[in-house]
This record gives sequence, structure tokens and C-alpha cells, in this order.
Amino acid sequence: MKVCLIQMNSTDDKPANLAQARALIDEAAALEKPDWIGLPEVFDFIGGSRAEKFAAAELLREGSAYRLCRELAIRHGVFIHAGSFLEKNPDGDSLSNTTVVFDRSGREIALYRKIHMFDVTTPDGAAYCESATFSPGKELATYQCEGLTFGCAICYDLRFPALFQALAAKGAQVLALPSAFTLQTGKDHWEVLCRARAIETQCWFLAPAQVGPHVVRGETRLTFGHSLVCDPWGHKVAMASDGKGFVCARIDADRVAKVRAAIPVAAQRRAF
Repeated sequence: MKVCLIQMNSTDDKPANLAQARALIDEAAALEKPDWIGLPEVFDFIGGSRAEKFAAAELLREGSAYRLCRELAIRHGVFIHAGSFLEKNPDGDSLSNTTVVFDRSGREIALYRKIHMFDVTTPDGAAYCESATFSPGKELATYQCEGLTFGCAICYDLRFPALFQALAAKGAQVLALPSAFTLQTGKDHWEVLCRARAIETQCWFLAPAQVGPHVVRGETRLTFGHSLVCDPWGHKVAMASDGKGFVCARIDADRVAKVRAAIPVAAQRRAF
């Protein structure tokens, strides 16, 4: 099957972000004719204040980001792994960072809410506190696509290998990680962590990413980009360059089976 990773430069302008996503998906579908398209994390809105995030967020299955991805899945007859968008929680006091996946007919086939919150200070001194706005998810999510089992994760989840081992134990052969990695951490950690998760789980690894600037309370912050496809051996199969666009690759179950047969770590794993 052919996969296509969309690389975006989203900002705090939701209508512009959705227009950007539409244009890139339309272009990728026309030129590359993929089976699966993945968007980056928070493709609908990134940056802004807490109040602006809440204003841009949508109730599940009722908002413009959800409707856009469902519409495009139907129009192009393609699976769309809708990165993540800002979801309003029933409590009214927090949001979820939510992935939804649609099949070729526009049917919702998976839902995942980001489990690990990005509460860190990066090397340039910028402080991030995702838990001040978002509530962590609790459930793992997998789905079937063209005979392959996909597992869902989002951005900072990448630093927690147990999550990916759990997805592999649930049968995942492909791992999808929509992201908005910071420039400061991405330049040192992005590629090595993506390749490590692919090697550890012996899965294909698909990581569509945000790239470029956005503004948070008057401060410009940068995301790293470099949307990446790794094979189950950890080889870098495809990587996007800087800027908005997309990158495509062909993936197959045979590669997973060959790697797992050669080094059967799942069967050899010991409990401690």
C-alpha cells in the first residue's frame, strides 16, 4: 500500500489551517494516488492563548476539522489518519488532543486521545505545560487498513516505549505518530527516537509532522518538521524536507514478517 504524510505549518488561524490541509490532501491525492494519508498533530490549531484554544476546539463529530477529513476521505476514496485536533471535553475545563481515522467511505474506524502530556522546558528555556489545557487519554487504539494493523500515538508519546510495545502486543504492524516536535528537541532526538521505536517493535513507523513557526502569547516557537517513514528494520525510507508539502512511500506486511522472523524478539522477551 502507498502512504502519504502531510507536512503542515499550522498556526492559530483555524480556517487557514483547514484550507491548507484541504489543499495539501487534494494535491497529494491527485499526484500520488495513495491508499492512506496522515496529517500532523494539531493540524487544525497550534499556538495562541488558552482561551483561543478553547474557542477553536470542537465537540467530537460536530466540528469543521472532523467534517473536513471525513469529506476528503470520501471524495478521494482514501484512508485519512486525521493527525490530531482540539476536542472539547464534557467537563468544559479541559481539552483532548484527539486523533480520528476514517476509511475510504468516510466511516470513523479509530479514535485516540494523546496519553502523555508535554510538560517540559526545552534547551532554549521555553516552557511547555500541555496539562494546563489538555487532559490525558487512557485508551490504546488500533485499526485495520489494507490488511495491516495500525497503532495510534501522538508526538510526546514517542518518548515512552512501553506504549509502542503495548501496541505491538495488540498486533500493530504499522505505527502512526502525528507530531509537532519542537525545533530544539527535534534536531537531536526526532529521527533517532522514530527509528528506535520502529526497531524495538519491528513495525513500519509513519510520522507526519508540523514544520515552521507559530506564535504563543507573543512568542514565536518553531516546529522541526522532517516527516518520516521508517521500515521495521529502522531504515529511513522517506523524509520530507523543510517547508509545507508531503512525502510518500510504499509499505507492506511482508517486510514486517521478514524482520520478525529474522530476530524474533517478541517470542524471546522475558518478564522481569
